[in-house]
Amino acid sequence: MKINLDDVLTLNEASKIYGVSPVTVRQACTGQHGTPPRFTPEECRKSENVWLVTRAGMERLYKK
Repeated sequence: MKINLDDVLTLNEASKIYGVSPVTVRQACTGQHGTPPRFTPEECRKSENVWLVTRAGMERLYKK
C-alpha cells in the first residue's frame, strides 16, 4: 500500500483547512469527559508531541 503524505495533516493544518479549532480536532482524537474518540486508530495518532490526522478522517467528521 502506497501512502501519500499529502493525506496526513498536523492538527494545526487540519484545523485551518476544515475550519475547526485545534482543540476540537485533538478532542476528537482523544475523546473527552468519558466519551470515546471520534477518530478511528487509523485516522489519528500522536507522534512524539505532534498529533497527526488523515484527510479521510477529517472529511468523515468535518466535511469540507
